Order: sequence, then structure tokens, then C-alpha cells
Amino acid sequence: MSNILLVAESGSDLTPELAREYGITVVPMHVSFGGTTRDDGAFPVTEMFDHYKRTRDLPRTSGCTPHDFEEAFDRLQREHPGKEILYLAYSACTTCSMQSALIAAEGRKGMTAIDTKSVSAAQSAIVLAIAKLLADKPETTMDEAVRAANDLIARVRMGFFPGDLDYLRAGGRVSNAAYLGAKILGLHPLIEIEDGKLISTKKYRGTMARVVKRLAQEYPDANALDRSQLWLIYSEGLDGTLRREAEKIAREQGFEQIGWVKTGCVIAAHSGPGAFGIVGFAKG
Repeated sequence: MSNILLVAESGSDLTPELAREYGITVVPMHVSFGGTTRDDGAFPVTEMFDHYKRTRDLPRTSGCTPHDFEEAFDRLQREHPGKEILYLAYSACTTCSMQSALIAAEGRKGMTAIDTKSVSAAQSAIVLAIAKLLADKPETTMDEAVRAANDLIARVRMGFFPGDLDYLRAGGRVSNAAYLGAKILGLHPLIEIEDGKLISTKKYRGTMARVVKRLAQEYPDANALDRSQLWLIYSEGLDGTLRREAEKIAREQGFEQIGWVKTGCVIAAHSGPGAFGIVGFAKG
């Protein structure tokens, strides 16, 4: 058994099943709407969507607090004395979580933190790859795990289409003029991760069905993705037929393993229902 324990935030969208299987500690981020703040993952995302539809009150997301990490680190050090902790953080450009973890880690031994510069399925892809490394090679040292994580961080690629631009407009991430232009022209902004930041890199024109299939066809070659593994991202509301078509395209392109990641409230609060995306690792 490895001497390294992994920690990540709920914004990684790791499922409880995978977290249990690999012994990954998931620290909750938070979502505020309807006058209350709740833990991400503690309620269905449809509840958040329904609230916005009724009230037009945009849910607000926030990172983990120092107290959230103190509780997690205290429990891990109490239950696994002598083991080291490797925290693979949600992009520090987008949230206070990593800073909170560093505050909670002050004075503790055996703590290592790395900014994955990723969110959602891109973060979980990195975390799971390291978890599998530790399971397959439990003798892996912290230095070796850190080197492996940094290699993955440099190679991870993620692109997604928001499902509903209303959420981006309400959150001030697109102007009213850009929103109206996109609606009129049928444009879908592609959001990609660049050095930890979520940036609109290009626009696709057409129906959601058309642009999803186009992205599934173009993105792997455009980013020289390794064909051993691909993750497809979706939020509640994406048509099931479209999901099946996207997976079929990925299989035709030679991907050996294809996993689906459903976005939790943190990403869904910005992308809205019906979002779609792709995550993979560029060839080393």
C-alpha cells in the first residue's frame, strides 16, 4: 500500500465511487443560492438549475475554506499516522481553495500541494492517473509522484461548450452585446484551459448537435491527444442521443478507453445545463 494519500476538491467532479476505490479524499467546494450556502455534491444539480429558472438568481460558487481542509487533514493524519499527503489542487487562478489548503497545512509535516491548473474532468484525469500510479507502484516516492503529476499537468487538454450562455451573461463573463450576437448568429464559444485560466479560444457556428459532433471530430487531432484514454464531459440536460454520437466518433478515432464525467454544481453554475466537453492528454 502506498505511503501517499491524495486530496482534491469536489470541483474535480470525481465520483464518490472512484474516490472510494482509490482512497482519494474529496474536500467540498460550496454553492450559494436561495439565501443559503451548501456543499457542492450534497444536492442534485437540477435543484440549482430549477432555482435559476424560477428566480433568475445566479448561483454563486466559492472554494474550500481553511476549515474544510483542516478537517480533512486532521482526519487523514489521525487515521493514517506517518503517511504523506499530496494535494492536487483545482486551478488556483479560479478559486481560493489552494490558498485555503496552504493555510490549513501550516505547521504540518508531510504535506505537498500542486496546482493542477485544471478544473472538473481535467483535474480528475490528473488525480486518477496519479491514484492509479500509486496503486500499481505503491513504492512510488513523493518526488516521483510530483514529477508524474507535473508531466500530466503540462499535457492535459480540455475544451468545452457551455450549455446555456444565460449563465455566463448573468455572471458577467460575457457582455450583453456578445450574448445577443451569439444567440442571433448561433455561435458557441469553445472554452479551453490555458495556464490555469478558462479562456474562450474560438467560436463554432450551428446547432449544439452540430458543434458537439464537430468538436468530437476535430479536438483530438488538433491537440495530438494520446489515444489510450479520453474523457467526455456533460452537464445535466445534454441530449442522450448526442452523447452516444460523440462517444461513437471517439471510438472511431481509436480511443481505447472512454469515460464520461458529469459536471457538479461548481462548473454547472457557470456553464448551465446541456454543456459538453472533451479532456485528454497530449502525447508525451
